[in-house]
Amino acid sequence: MTTTTCSAPAARALKEARATILDGVERAVAALLAEERARWADDAPQALVLLDAIGDLVAAGGKRLRPAFCASGFLLAGGSPDDPAAARLGAALELLHVSALIHDDVLDESDRRRGLPTLHVARAAEHRRAGWRGSSERYGENAAILAGDLALTYADQLLAGFSRPVLDEWSRLKSEMLVGQFLDVSVAAAYDPDPETSRRIAVCKSGHYSIHRPLTIGALLAGRPDLAASFEAYGRALGEAFQLRDDLIDAFGDGEITGKPAGLDFAQHKMTLLLALAVRRDARVRALVLPADGGIHAADADELRRLLTDSGVRAEVEERIDHLVTTAVDVLHQAPIDEDWRGELTEMAHRVAYRDH
Repeated sequence: MTTTTCSAPAARALKEARATILDGVERAVAALLAEERARWADDAPQALVLLDAIGDLVAAGGKRLRPAFCASGFLLAGGSPDDPAAARLGAALELLHVSALIHDDVLDESDRRRGLPTLHVARAAEHRRAGWRGSSERYGENAAILAGDLALTYADQLLAGFSRPVLDEWSRLKSEMLVGQFLDVSVAAAYDPDPETSRRIAVCKSGHYSIHRPLTIGALLAGRPDLAASFEAYGRALGEAFQLRDDLIDAFGDGEITGKPAGLDFAQHKMTLLLALAVRRDARVRALVLPADGGIHAADADELRRLLTDSGVRAEVEERIDHLVTTAVDVLHQAPIDEDWRGELTEMAHRVAYRDH
C-alpha cells in the first residue's frame, strides 16, 4: 500500500492550523443557534424544540469529517487558519450533514443516532406522553423533516456573500447528496443486487459529498480552482472506501461503539455493495435475503453475517478498501500540492478507511 508521511513538526503544524478552523466551526454553529434561539424564544417558543434538536445532534459528537476536509483543502491552497470565512464554510457543511442525518433517520426508521434517541422517535414519544391528537409517529416524522429543513436553511444562511465559484460548488454538493439519498431509497425498494449500482451510490453519497466537494470548496475559497481534478479523483476513491467501511461497520460493528443500531442496512433492505456481492456469489445468501416477503428478518441477521464471512465477501470488501486507499493516495503524488500536505491527506485517508465507528 502506498504511503507518504511528513515530518512530525510539519504534521503538528498542519493539524494545529486545521484545529484552529474547526474550533471556529464549533463557535460559528453555536453562535448561529444561540441567535436563532433568542429570536424565537418569545414569539414561537414551541420552535425551540427544533433548534435544540439540531444543537443536541451537533453537541453529541461526530467525526466532523466534512469540515476537516474542507479546512484541509483551504489551508493547502494557501488559506489562513484565522480567516473567519473558512470557519463559516465548515459550519455550513456540518449543518448540512446534520440535516442529512435527521432526514436519513426518518428514511431508515432508525431509533438511535450518536447514542441518543433520534429526533423523530423523541418527538413521537413526547406526543404520546402528552396525549395529543393525531398520529404520534407522523408528528415525530413531521418534526424531523422540518428540523432537517431548518438545519439546511441555516447552512445556506452561513454562506451569504460567498463567491460564485464557492456557491456553485455548494449547490453541486447539495444536489449530489439528495440524488444519492434517492438512489439509495430506490435501490432498497427494487432490491437489485447489482454491484455496479451499489458502487455508484457509494460514490454519490460519500465520494462527492464527504470528501471530494468539501476539499474542492475549501480550495475554491482560497482561490485554487486548479486543485479540483485531483480532489475529485482522490475523493471518489476514498469516498467509496468510506462507504464500504460504513457497510462493514453496520453489518459487523458494535452498536454501543457506533451509537446507532447494528444491522440497520439489513433491516432496511439496503442493497449495499457488501450484500450485492454476496447475493451474486452465494445461493445461501440469495435464499436468505431475496424472498418476496420483504427480505432479511431479524432472526436471520446472525446467519447472514456468518455467510458474508464464510463466502469470502467480507474479505473481498476489505481488499477493495485497500485498493481504493492506494488509488486515492497515488493521486496525491500527481497533485500540485506541498509534500507535507500529501502526507497529511494520506493519513486522513487511512483514518477514514480503517475506522471502527
